[in-house]
Parts: sequence; structure tokens; C-alpha cells
Amino acid sequence: MLIAGQLFTDEIIERIRVTVRSTADLTRCGLSRLVCEWMNWKNPAGKLRDSSCRPALLKLEALGLIQLPGAKPVGFGGTSSAKATEVVPEWTKLKSELSKVSGIKLVLVNGKKKLSEIWRVMMNTHHPLGDGPLCGARLRYLIDSDHGYLGALSFSSPARRLSARDLYIGWTEATREARLPLIVMNSRFLILPTVNVPCLASHVLSVATKQLANDWEKHYGVRPVLVETFVDKDYKGTCYLAANWKNVGVTSGRGRQDKDRSAKLNHKQILLYPLQKNWRKILTAPLKFPRIVPSARIAKPVDWAEEEFGECRLNKALTSRLVTIARNFYGHPMANIPEASDGDATKMQAMYRFFAHEDATFETILQPHYAATERRISEMSSGVVLVPQDTTSLNFTNLRKAEGFGPIGTTKDGAQGLHLHSSLAMTAEGVPLGFLDALCWARDPEEFGKKAKRHKLPIEEKESYRWLSNYQAIAAVQARNPQVTLVSVGDREADIYELIAEAIKDPKGPKLLVRAKHNRELEDEQKLLIETIEGMAIAGEYEVHLPTQKNRKKRDAKLSIRYGAVTLCPPKGKSNLPNIPVWAVLAREENAPKDAEPIDWLVITTIKVETLDEAIEKLQWYARRWTIEVFHRTLKSGCGIEERQLQDAARIEACLAIDMVIAWRICYLVKLGREVPDLPCTVYFDDYEWKALVVNNTKNPVPPETPPTLENAMRMVGKLGGFLGRKLDGQPGAECLWRGFNTLAALTGLWTVMNHGP
Repeated sequence: MLIAGQLFTDEIIERIRVTVRSTADLTRCGLSRLVCEWMNWKNPAGKLRDSSCRPALLKLEALGLIQLPGAKPVGFGGTSSAKATEVVPEWTKLKSELSKVSGIKLVLVNGKKKLSEIWRVMMNTHHPLGDGPLCGARLRYLIDSDHGYLGALSFSSPARRLSARDLYIGWTEATREARLPLIVMNSRFLILPTVNVPCLASHVLSVATKQLANDWEKHYGVRPVLVETFVDKDYKGTCYLAANWKNVGVTSGRGRQDKDRSAKLNHKQILLYPLQKNWRKILTAPLKFPRIVPSARIAKPVDWAEEEFGECRLNKALTSRLVTIARNFYGHPMANIPEASDGDATKMQAMYRFFAHEDATFETILQPHYAATERRISEMSSGVVLVPQDTTSLNFTNLRKAEGFGPIGTTKDGAQGLHLHSSLAMTAEGVPLGFLDALCWARDPEEFGKKAKRHKLPIEEKESYRWLSNYQAIAAVQARNPQVTLVSVGDREADIYELIAEAIKDPKGPKLLVRAKHNRELEDEQKLLIETIEGMAIAGEYEVHLPTQKNRKKRDAKLSIRYGAVTLCPPKGKSNLPNIPVWAVLAREENAPKDAEPIDWLVITTIKVETLDEAIEKLQWYARRWTIEVFHRTLKSGCGIEERQLQDAARIEACLAIDMVIAWRICYLVKLGREVPDLPCTVYFDDYEWKALVVNNTKNPVPPETPPTLENAMRMVGKLGGFLGRKLDGQPGAECLWRGFNTLAALTGLWTVMNHGP
């Protein structure tokens, strides 16, 4: 089970039970520290994350999985005011202009007993909330000057949930759990009533926000990017607004201890201040959990849905629901959620609850499929696995009042939706094996139109970093499967120097094959890349079939081939990167039809190309990249992902994860039926499906004893979806199969009831 970004396995949960039963004087704090040690749950500074572990243990107890030790009363009384007063000087009395107050600075109190006593007495005497308790991690400061202490303030752990704040950031539940430590709360702020200096408060806030990130990182190993505070609605929060804090809404009035949801507290204004420019990108960055590594299965999966989703890290009930939803979606591939639930209100509500669950995230749902894909790769004894990467946009402008989406077009206020970047593994013959990685995100509207600044940003802060991120995921699979060669394939958008440099770091890592976009400088050459390759002799010709695309009819093109080894030089401003030796292949259509755009491919690769056959092979691999474009089209037109009415980006992403696997399976069937048409259809269809299919096709109520071939079964499904099956029609495509499977689901249900009862 995944809680707070950590995997609580059955072994860990059982270990907690045994420890609680066998240790009489065990406290909840002590248990949380033990669990952190077992799970190696630490912050970047190496300290145990027991403050994060305690809420996770409470959640496990609420689910009935463990029973915690009894809670013990906790006191927050620090040094008494009477004792502290003895060491506190008389409060500073000052009336002046800010420009005449010198030496203003913040003095960190933590770990300094005398300063801590002064801070506590100052708060208990003058602040309406007193000195505590401060929740979680905390830093306390005294405001010092050449005139004496002017006040005090503190920072501590943020509120776990704030609807207005979370909406303003653009958080999903899972992202909030993972990124919450990057926010700090300004929990106390006091200027002594004996100090009368206009603009002092806003000046102190400015000093504090400049100092806070470094101090917090030094103490806790985490660098915060955003600070929050609450201001009572009876006050304007003038000093915060003057210091450029932003009011994003009001609290619900519940507080941390409001377990009965009575909301008896006063509503307060929520103010935020960013500690660095790209704070929203950091807080909403896609989550990357440790991957599920394939292992030997204890029992054979009952069907494809259990094979692709059965090992999900969700709890057993949610995983079971996920598998059921996948089966329903596959049986009704073009249906909306009410239709996919067969009109059953209970099933429909179960689907909606699943997509709304905070643990049902895009990454968590896809992880078991990644493992299943790697398992299929591991079963290959040798050969090449192509892994094309590509990006597509998903348009959800039609969803009114939708939350969490961003611009996908050329204008900030235009079409709204999500972007999807995926890596689809396939054999060299083009049989899709499944996904190895995928990212889904919404662009930040506040950063729209800042493309001109991209050259000044490191690759990690650019959207194009997705190419490197996916390549690194492919590299992890390659390391576990050295018997095959993985090749990452990309279009012109993948011509990124950092990506090519990453691909040559490890000779045993995945290879790279991308279409060149930039006419790069070469080592020890006066000419650039394109001119150098064009100057090489034609090595031969190769004919390629071009499928139909938006602005192009299908046709065969005869290409002239040139190839050779070159060494690329890093672009200006990236002199820290090395020169990169690669091989280049230029395929150019010399005599294209008048009404057609000539083919002109220049691909660069980290794989040796020393013969014409090797050059043609690389072109064939690049041509396989179209498969992922077919997948994206299938995802949109077949699944109708853009028609999902879930009104929230996080729920759409969870639904998208399931639809991606459904779309892959349809593409897999299309290719499998063409590559191995004579296999029995039972490699793909279960008994109820193929028998219902044949009975409907033959109009004979008695099915044959021998199942039809995969090719024949596919053609039957295609006919259900509108495929005519004429002599020159070829094989049914993905969209016909989508429609056919939608009808087959109804036929199979009827066949099952007629022969075996409900």
C-alpha cells in the first residue's frame, strides 16, 4: 500500500503488528522511528522522517490494518515565564523611521537556550497565540538591531490540507503528499508594541524570506520553495501585502484537530510567498516513485487485466477495482463510464470513487504495466527492442469548470488540456510490447510565453527534460536485460545535445536513434553536419512505404542513402558538455511526385553504421516510430479519452493510465494478427469471447470445437465494427477493432447468460 509516497508492504505491516503486541512500553513516537529505520525513510539530511511517518501509521490504523499503542498526553509547556524573565532585558522602546534603524538582522534561536527563553517570554507576553505548540519542523528567530530586540518570528511545518492553497498551486492529492515538505509556514510574527517604526514589519518579512531557504535546508536537508501564513479576517495583513505576499483564499475553519469536521474556528486569510521563481513547476512536477521490478510470478494471472494491473501498489480492494475497471473499459472501448458499467449505478459509482481516490495516480496505476512490459522483454533471448518516444496533447477545453489543466495551444487562454509523453517498447518487426515510461502534465499558465528564456535554463528546468527522464527509465530496464539491445527512437524534437551526451555515457546502456533537427558544428571540420553528409557519396538506394497521414497520401518513396561517422561539438553556452562521436544516415528522395513533399531524413545514432545494410536497418527502425503515433490516434479516437467527463485533471490522468494500456492492447492485437495470423485465437480471446464471436458470424448456435485462427477472429471483430472485409480491404485497423470489441462485449455477456446462467 502506498501512503505518503512510501510503500507499506505486507511484511512491514505485519512487523508493526508484532512489535506493538510484544513491546509493552512502546510509544507512538518510538514506533514511528522504528518504522522509519525499517523502511530507510529519511530526509535528504539523513534524519528519520518520523513526523511524516506518524500520520501514515494513523491512516493504517483507520483502515483497520494495525492497532497503535495508546496515545499519551503531551505537554507543551517550555521554560516558565517567571524563570525566563530573569534573563530577559527590558523590552526595546523605539520610535523612529526605518532608514534610521541600523543593524536589523534575524538571529536564529534554535539550540541557544538563553535566546530561546527570550523568544518564549516575548511570545507569551505579547502574541495572542503564545509560544506554542509549533507543529513539526521549526525555526525560531529574534529580530535584532543595534537598538536591541525588536520582535520575533517563527516558521514551522505547513498545514497538511488547504483547499484554496492546493487549488492555487495545482496539486493533486498524491503530488501534495510528496511535495508538502517544500512548503514552510510562518507560524508566528511579532513586532514589540514598544517599537513604533513604520514599514518595519514588511522589511523584516523581506529579510526573512531571503534567509529562510538556506537556514531550513541547513537544519532539515530540504530547500523550501514556498512559504505560507494565516491572517485573521478581521485584519488586512497589510505588512504581508506590502512585502508582496499573495492572498489566495480563506481557510475552512477546521484546523489540525477537527476530527468531527465541526469547523468551529475562525476563517482566516491564506497568504503565500514564493522563495524561488520556478516554485510551481517544482511543486507540481510529475512524481517518480521507485519502479516495480519484475519478479517470478507465484501464480499465473487469470487474464490480461490481472497481468497488466494485478501487481499494483494500491491496497487489495483498490487493485481489485482497478483490474475490474480495466476489463470493463476493454469490453466497452468506446463507451463512457456509465455505459462501461453496463448501466449498473453501483459499478458506476465505484469507478468514479476509484478515479477520485488520492492514491489512484497516473504513475501508480501504470507501474505494474511497466513491470509486465519488462517481463515480456526479459523473455526474449536476444535481439533488438525499439523504444520510440513521442509527445501528444489532449484537449479538455470542453470540460467546463475543469481544474488542473493548462494551455496546449499557441495562446495562454486558448485550448486547455494535458500533455502526454510516452515510451512504447516494440520488437524490431513492430510488435508493441507495452510502455516502459510515461509522463503526463499540465503547462503552467504563468510561464506561458517564456520560450525566449529557454537558452538560459538548465535542461532539468525545461519541458524537454522529459526525453532524458524517459531515456533514464529505459536505461534501468537495459541494465536488467543485457541479453537484448534497447534503442530509444525519437523525432526531430529529440535532437537534444544533453540527451545524446547521456546516451554515450555507458557503452552498455541503451542506444539512441533520433532524426536531426539542428545543423550542428563538427569537430575539426569547416563544414556543418548537413553539408558534410551531403558531400558524401551515395552508397545505395532504399524504397520505403509511407502510410497515410493528415496531409499525405500513402505511397512508396525511393531514397538515396549516404552515411558516415562524425563528431558533434556542443552548442554555444554548453562548453561543459563533451564532443560526441555519432554515425549519421541521410535518406533523401531525389524524384518525388510533384504534389508530394519529398522525404528528407537525416538520422543520427550511437550505433555503428559501417555498411549500406546497417544504414538501411537504421532507417527501418526510424520508420517504426510511426507506431507510437498510431497509438496516440487510437487513444484519442478509440478510447475517447478527450471525451471523459471527470472535471478534474488528477482523475483524468488516472483514467488515462488505464486507457493507455487498453489502447496498447488493441494495437498489439492488430500487429499480432498480421505477424502470426495462423495462431489459434485463444492466444488473445477467452472461450466465451471467441464462441460468441463465431456464433454471431455463422448464425449457427453451436460453436465449433476448434477455435478459429487469430486472423479470422480479428476479421470477425472488425466486421462488428464496420469492416467490410472485401478482397482488397486488407486487414481491419485499430478503429474498426475498437468498435467491434464494443459490440463483442454485449454478445459475450449474452452468450454467457444463455449457456451458463447469470
